[in-house]
Amino acid sequence: MRVALDSLGTDHAPTSEIEGALRAVQDHEGTLSVVLVGDADAIRRELAGTDPRLRSRVEIVHAPERILPAEPPAQAVRRKKDSSIVQAVRLQREGVVDAFVSGGSTGAIMAASLIHLRPLPGVDRPAICTLLPTSKRPILLLDAGANVDCKPHHLLQFARLGAIYARDLMEVPEARIGLLNIGEEPEKGDELAIEAHRLLRESGLDFVGNVEGRDIIRGVCDVLICDGFVGNVLLKFYESVAEFTIGLLTSEMARVGSAMDLEEVFRVLDYAEYGGAPLLGVNGVSIVCHGRSTSKAIRNAIGLAAQAVRSGVVSHIQSELAVSVDDPSSEQEGP
Repeated sequence: MRVALDSLGTDHAPTSEIEGALRAVQDHEGTLSVVLVGDADAIRRELAGTDPRLRSRVEIVHAPERILPAEPPAQAVRRKKDSSIVQAVRLQREGVVDAFVSGGSTGAIMAASLIHLRPLPGVDRPAICTLLPTSKRPILLLDAGANVDCKPHHLLQFARLGAIYARDLMEVPEARIGLLNIGEEPEKGDELAIEAHRLLRESGLDFVGNVEGRDIIRGVCDVLICDGFVGNVLLKFYESVAEFTIGLLTSEMARVGSAMDLEEVFRVLDYAEYGGAPLLGVNGVSIVCHGRSTSKAIRNAIGLAAQAVRSGVVSHIQSELAVSVDDPSSEQEGP
């Protein structure tokens, strides 16, 4: 299996990417190679002095341009054809690699995936999904930021995407679907939430109803659905709380000299453990990483990409979400 990695994506590029790539190929001994896409000279300098055995399982594709977060995504993708994001996605479209990972501009990753990989039949709006830690097992949140404005049937599609992903990669055969809302009652929320509740209730999915913010941490569902605006706010708040908690515990342990082992607490709260966030609904495996990703996060994102390829999640989505002419909730609409 081959995974393309954008080496110009993170804030610490290409160091985080290359260290993460080498650790990933070491994890997957003999079964995975990484194609580093970016400035070839910078990649070679970074690889110099590393383990030759691991280095032999890393390839380089020269792509000197970088798409910056401030650039309009669609314009940048079309204009910067030699950018690391565009070149990496095209490698997947052409069948050279099986998956793509990047810590670069989320908008550019979205745009490149939509333009070059295309949405799967039955998917109007591909969605970013990510895991949120809870008191039980993690909850899959989507959309985490791909679609700011949504219609009710988009949220229904997110639920179907999430249910397939939970089954294939989280080993949850019948995922419990929750709709993020300000109250438990079906009539609570705005028009989007009320109509989405109705569609989800009639969908045949295991819909547990509306989920309030205070109940997320209790793990009351397996997949949590919302639009990308709300989802991105929730995700970033979660990340900030995790960082605050880790800092607070660390300083308190230093103050009192506690010998308590909090390694598991730190692991659960560390975003790097989850690696990246898959973009579900395109004809390929695109993993979106945090711009601040460490080598550990990149390593785990590559592992997640490999897991997604092995599970066949893309083909399962394609077969299970094919548009039915008789299904009024699956009307096509451009992204």
